[in-house]
Amino acid sequence: MRISVKICGLKTREAIDASAKGGADFIGFNFHPASPRYLTLDAAARLRRDVPPSIKLVAVVVDANDALIGDINRAVAPDVLQLHGSETPKRAAEVRALTGKAIIKVIPIARAEDVAAALPFEEVADWLMFDAKAPAGAVSGGRGIAFDWKILSGRNFRRPWFLAGGLNPENLKEAVLASGARLVDVSSGVERARGEKDPALISAFLDRAKAL
Repeated sequence: MRISVKICGLKTREAIDASAKGGADFIGFNFHPASPRYLTLDAAARLRRDVPPSIKLVAVVVDANDALIGDINRAVAPDVLQLHGSETPKRAAEVRALTGKAIIKVIPIARAEDVAAALPFEEVADWLMFDAKAPAGAVSGGRGIAFDWKILSGRNFRRPWFLAGGLNPENLKEAVLASGARLVDVSSGVERARGEKDPALISAFLDRAKAL
C-alpha cells in the first residue's frame, strides 16, 4: 500500500519545489509564532502561489482564535487546518464550521494510554495525527522526538491517521513497519538546521516513502 507523506514547516520556494517534485501529498505552513518554522500571513500568501494543485496545503495552528483562523483562511486558502494545541472536539467542530475546511487533529503520545485521547475527535476530524508529546513548557511539534511506534500497531480508528515525531529518511521504514502507519508527517527530520528545510533531505525522505 502506498505511503502518503506530509512535509511540514516549509518556508521557502526551494522546499516547496522539492516536495512537489518528490511527490508529497501534503505540505504544511506553520502559523504558531513560537515555532522556528513560523510564517507571517504575507510570507505564506506569497509562497501559496508556488504550491501546485496536486498537493494539499495544511495550515498548522496552536490554540488559535477565530480572528487568526479567519485571517489564515482568507490570506492563504488552505485545504486543511491542523490543530496542534489543546483544542477540544467542540473547538475542532467550531473551526470546521468557521472555515469549511478539513481538519487534522494532533494527539500527543508518550504512553499507550494516551491513544484514547484520539477517540472523541473521530466525529469531528478528517485525519488524526499521533505525535510525540513535548516536554512540559516546550513548543509542541517539530522537535525531532519520537515515541514508541509499536503503541499504534494493530490499532483501528474511524479516521485515517498520520504518524509524526522524530521521523527522518533513515528511520522511516522502521517506523512504518512498527506502527502500521500509511500516512506520515516529517518536519525536523528533513532540516539542515532548526527551522531550515534541506531540499536534498526532503527528496530522500520522499524517495524512501515511495520505496515502501
